[in-house]
Amino acid sequence: MSANLKYLSLGILVFQTTSLVLTMRYSRTLKEEGPRYLSSTAVVVAELLKIMACILLVYKDSKCSLRALNRILHDEILNKPMETLKLAIPSGIYTLQNNLLYVALSNLDAATYQVTYQLKILTTALFSVSMLSKKLGVYQWLSLVILMTGVAFVQWPSDSQELDPKELSAGSQFVGLMAVLTACFSSGFAGVYFEKILKETKQSVWIRNIQLGFFGSIFGLMGVYIYDGELVSKNGFFQGYNRLTWIVVILQALGGLVIAAVIKYADNILKGFATSLSIILSTLISYFWLQDFVPTSVFFLGAILVI
Repeated sequence: MSANLKYLSLGILVFQTTSLVLTMRYSRTLKEEGPRYLSSTAVVVAELLKIMACILLVYKDSKCSLRALNRILHDEILNKPMETLKLAIPSGIYTLQNNLLYVALSNLDAATYQVTYQLKILTTALFSVSMLSKKLGVYQWLSLVILMTGVAFVQWPSDSQELDPKELSAGSQFVGLMAVLTACFSSGFAGVYFEKILKETKQSVWIRNIQLGFFGSIFGLMGVYIYDGELVSKNGFFQGYNRLTWIVVILQALGGLVIAAVIKYADNILKGFATSLSIILSTLISYFWLQDFVPTSVFFLGAILVI
């Protein structure tokens, strides 16, 4: 049963990752009249949806009893303040990471973003070794070196980028790259920290996600106030929201739940390699559907090394 849950959660993660990246990229580049939706508010709404979904899952686990649900939430969250506060650190990092992904996909095509973001496998492995005392074999370290080489090839400037600066300037490429690299380090640390907490305590993964979502909402609202306070007061919290925006938000909320399940039934490194499968889908759809990506031989070499 646990093996089936492992592969089911990994399969759903591949689908969710691919669809989220492509719809997020499309939503950030689609030209529409009126103000564009604010990524900071989308992060907050995704956290709130994740909390609601987790509460429903806890309600289902407690045999659909409101009294039992209330008792579980009270006992596991309010009566264990120190356990709850442990989630503030990864929650703050995840909130930063979610905002960085919007920045990255506003400045990089989906395929380049997907390949480069796999560098989080390296950061996850390094944090797993240092924080969880995991031991990696020679072939595993060799694979991580190949991964780094592949990412370097993907980021290698091509002649088409130099000849067509209007499409994607070097400045925006650099901003996108820095956003992805920062997200890789934050993802590696937060993922391993969360795995450590999940495997050291007996609290359910859904309770942990409610705690993560609570702090994530607070940190997210702080980000909205600091960076987009004027725009929100002028055009409203849900400015620019449309059907596509809600799909992006729902997919992002689903991602938190799927990742939690993968960490519970598998581990972070396996999660990273499963996510890499979505590179092929992202590259094909980015080329044929979004038409914002022209692959080069160097990109293909790098992508093959990463995969």
